[in-house]
Amino acid sequence: MGRRPLGRRFGWLWAAYAVSAYGSGLGFGAFPLIAVLALHASPAQVSALSAVGPAVGALIAVPLAPWVEFRRKRRVMITMDLIRFAVMATVPLAYAFGWLSFVHLLAISSVVAAARIAFNAASGAYLKAIVRPVDLLVANARFESTNWSSIAIGPPLGGAAIGLFGPVTTVVADALSYLFSALGIAAIRGRDREDAPRAPDKSPVQRRALLDGWRHILGDSGLRALYVNNLLVGGLIMATEPLLAVLLLRQLGFPPWQYGLAFAAPCVGGLIGSRLARRVVARYGQHGVFRVVGTLRALWLIGLAFVRPGVVGLVTVIAVELAIIINMSLYTPVLATYRLEHTPKHLVARTLSAWSIGQQASIAILTALGGLLADVTSPRTALTVAGLLILTTPLLLPRDDQTSQLEPSWPVAAHHTSQCVPDDHVGEGQRLGPSAERVAVEGPLVIATPDA
Repeated sequence: MGRRPLGRRFGWLWAAYAVSAYGSGLGFGAFPLIAVLALHASPAQVSALSAVGPAVGALIAVPLAPWVEFRRKRRVMITMDLIRFAVMATVPLAYAFGWLSFVHLLAISSVVAAARIAFNAASGAYLKAIVRPVDLLVANARFESTNWSSIAIGPPLGGAAIGLFGPVTTVVADALSYLFSALGIAAIRGRDREDAPRAPDKSPVQRRALLDGWRHILGDSGLRALYVNNLLVGGLIMATEPLLAVLLLRQLGFPPWQYGLAFAAPCVGGLIGSRLARRVVARYGQHGVFRVVGTLRALWLIGLAFVRPGVVGLVTVIAVELAIIINMSLYTPVLATYRLEHTPKHLVARTLSAWSIGQQASIAILTALGGLLADVTSPRTALTVAGLLILTTPLLLPRDDQTSQLEPSWPVAAHHTSQCVPDDHVGEGQRLGPSAERVAVEGPLVIATPDA
């Protein structure tokens, strides 16, 4: 899989993604660390930082979805990268002058979340145009593998850098990674052109376009079941991030480098899972992965409730994370492949936006509820509740008849058709999926959501 050529344009896109992913790996969990170490935030505030930002970002991204759909996707990606670079660069400046505040971090988190959703939607549509359909799972697995390798390497280095140079050091690296990602995407040669007229500038059409992504997801029984399941699994997993940060850093006294190591070491499992995805699907089929691996990924989170101080606690976190990540990294590229196979090209950006917006909203709601529960009880109690709730999510996985259809069942709407197609496009009707979602999303237990 690693040697299979997917074209020069994919190479540049993959390289740009890798730079950005490794920058985010260095900045892994940076905002919760800054909130705890520099701003002395409470558990509720740390949870709010992880909840309010994505929620506001999701709201901002709702009207962006049609805008992305009817724009040249490479330009959208470059613009979103530059926006993220600019806003992230304000953190070290504000910190240096003593102006950094909790509200500032909330605002940046919101802008970054909205830009991430728009970027992922545009990258999915662009990738769909430049890679052959037969290479769909290979491409998604490569992004997934890159994502987990960046988390394996970045957090230990980031934790060490924070310990040596201060809490905003890794934010600088993360900001620069977006700038270099924009330069990498700009280096892709050839002019993109639209293959159909843009949607008319009429308000009823535009209002309808805002909801087209959700209409498509909810109208397909397989996608609908996978969507609801992923909302709860991703939301519950990400809700544990700020709780675990408070538990490990404040209550159990873990130093920052151990905090980073606890989430970095298990990411080797991400390389294993993503590498196995293609052969597991070939042997057991997509539905087998959804049912078996989708169930296995929900069994381990409860283990975080039993974390203790010292080496035993560190080993417990690593073991739980390893089990979750192996299953998630195998599941995520298969899900991304299925989603693109069952989405018409004129709805790719809106469908991916709808998926990401729903995921961000779920993360925000469940993270806020987890923070409130932790304030009333304790972080360990909130982790226990999350671990018990996620055990019910396999009941929401699709039945065999919902995911076994060979042909996608979506209507063709000619007036919405718009696709970014390179000059040397590779053929009629080809379908290709988005890069694995970066969950930054995006933090420890950053289980995509990829972008996930």
